[in-house]
Amino acid sequence: MSTESAKRRVQAISGQLAPAPPSSASSQADSESLPSVIKVAPDGPRVAGKVVIITGANSALGIGRASAHQFAEKGAKAVYICDYDDSNLEAIRRELNATCPGVEVHTRQFDAADEKAVKEVVDDALQRYGRLDVFFANAGTIGTHAKFTDIDADTFMETLRVNTLGVFLAAKHAAPAMQKTSSQKARASGSIIMTASVAGLRSNAGSTPYSASKAAVISLAQTIAYQLAGTGIRINALCPGLIETGMTSVVFETARARGTQGKIGQLNPLKRGGHADEIARVALFLGSDESSYVNGQAWAVDGGLSAGHPYVQGRMG
Repeated sequence: MSTESAKRRVQAISGQLAPAPPSSASSQADSESLPSVIKVAPDGPRVAGKVVIITGANSALGIGRASAHQFAEKGAKAVYICDYDDSNLEAIRRELNATCPGVEVHTRQFDAADEKAVKEVVDDALQRYGRLDVFFANAGTIGTHAKFTDIDADTFMETLRVNTLGVFLAAKHAAPAMQKTSSQKARASGSIIMTASVAGLRSNAGSTPYSASKAAVISLAQTIAYQLAGTGIRINALCPGLIETGMTSVVFETARARGTQGKIGQLNPLKRGGHADEIARVALFLGSDESSYVNGQAWAVDGGLSAGHPYVQGRMG
């Protein structure tokens, strides 16, 4: 058999074995037989109609203020901005009203570790709107930077009071409120977000009291998630890395003054510090129905810092 004849025979056999391309009619029939994609979140505004409480919202550079903007801009019905320091709350309320006129913004001045005050803001949301959907327990303190042997018991406990007791009280009062239904809310649901820290995941990212308080926040999120089993309420710990906020501004300002700002965040793979808006957008996700299967997690937003161990650049092959 000639080479040309063999080639024609192989082509003929290949044509018999290869399936015929589907016709447009059969393709349409196949697509019509597919089940619908189950969508767990609305296609419109990401938190449409939700009522949101945010603590630690006063700082001009803070995660709380940035988060208030995200929730307001993405369709929330009402946003409560709360802080122990109320020096900027009214200005933040005005800017939110200007940019998002359809959102009702309320300011509250109170200590996030004051149980009576926490209960009152939750009760106010229920009385006004018949619902509570998101509680972002973001208030916190950096505490004292000192060697652990130089920190007294009262200072240690004050850091835990603000950082850990505050988020515990948020969960204690928000969870029952989120389970209440009304004409405005057909089924029990809600998201509690607690600000922890990468310092709660790994050592050397904060002082001993601060790190201990944030590790406790992560534990609270994990244990409470199981105690809320079957309620429709989710709870997660948000773990920022080095973010430029009111608490860390001195680090960034000092670096800029020295011309060493490029060294900030060099231990993480992104080689930079973070912005409050980068944390706020994760808080928005955790507060929205888009994260409906995310529960009991310590969600690190740290440029990759907690993904590995510190190393000296150029010393690893």
